[in-house]
Amino acid sequence: MEMKEQVREPDFVLEIRHLRSSFFTRRGEVPAVNDVTIQVPRGKIIGIVGESGCGKSMTAKSVMGLLKYPGRVVSGEILLEGRDIAGMKERELRKICGNEITMIFQEPMTSLNPVIKVGKQVSEALLLHHRELSRAQAREQAIEMFRKVGINEPEKRYDCYPHELSGGLRQRVMIAMAMVCRPKLLIADEPTTALDVTIEAQILKLMKQLRDEIGMSIIIITHNLGVVAELCDYVYVMYAGKIMEQAETFELFDHTAHPYTKGLMDSIPRIGSNAEHLHTIPGVVPNLLHLPKGCLFSNRCPYADDRCRQERPELYQVSQQHCARCFLLEKTGEEAEAHG
Repeated sequence: MEMKEQVREPDFVLEIRHLRSSFFTRRGEVPAVNDVTIQVPRGKIIGIVGESGCGKSMTAKSVMGLLKYPGRVVSGEILLEGRDIAGMKERELRKICGNEITMIFQEPMTSLNPVIKVGKQVSEALLLHHRELSRAQAREQAIEMFRKVGINEPEKRYDCYPHELSGGLRQRVMIAMAMVCRPKLLIADEPTTALDVTIEAQILKLMKQLRDEIGMSIIIITHNLGVVAELCDYVYVMYAGKIMEQAETFELFDHTAHPYTKGLMDSIPRIGSNAEHLHTIPGVVPNLLHLPKGCLFSNRCPYADDRCRQERPELYQVSQQHCARCFLLEKTGEEAEAHG
């Protein structure tokens, strides 16, 4: 009897390969995402961290097909389970985004329609991708998802407008909307911004629970290294549109290799430290219209020399799953095979 060859699922739910996304303005091209490579393993939580304006959200919007004129994906591949969605037509992409890939945006009050009840917004998302469901079934599934994300009195909340809910409840509604189609990948862009620490802890715990229950992968976009330490399996550090360091979470915190990542770590307030002397990274992020010739961080780096100001470093291998883009590592690490 002839055995059928078993089809093996890809190891990565999402692979971003050498992605370049730019905004084309009257003053010139603004490279918001500059040759970025990111891998998202099945069932894992990946963190993308960095200062405001470093390209984190632009990377997510490129994946979701949400870059609007004058921005567009210039080159690279975005592979969802082996399918390149970067070149897909808008109609094809709509079937995937919101169903197989979903996104939670930074501010739920601006993401939710203020004149439509929150329950209807969640059930409409379900009906859009599952036309076989009746409205009653969609309502039932939306209420069940409200219950799963910890919204009390879900039947009552279903008929509320966004302004009638607290910030924490609105964020839970956004998570319910993202999760109701049981996606393969969830992208969460600053999911705990403007929430108090108690609600933040609840949201992070909820996302972990839903990851374990559904088996999806998650990309967390944040500037909060505490969120990264709490939630992520692997971390990418971005600066001025490029990946500067990437490693497993514990490896990144225990053996920080790039001066920029060290600066971010040192900027975290610590119990018992002198509050009058908080560490800051000197200088400012370079203008993307006029990027420096050498290392993008050279104008702020305490270790920069003439070579750093003239040449762009590639990713160097620090350990098996740890790379950083710095000439300081040239003597100890070999150039990584995949450039971010």
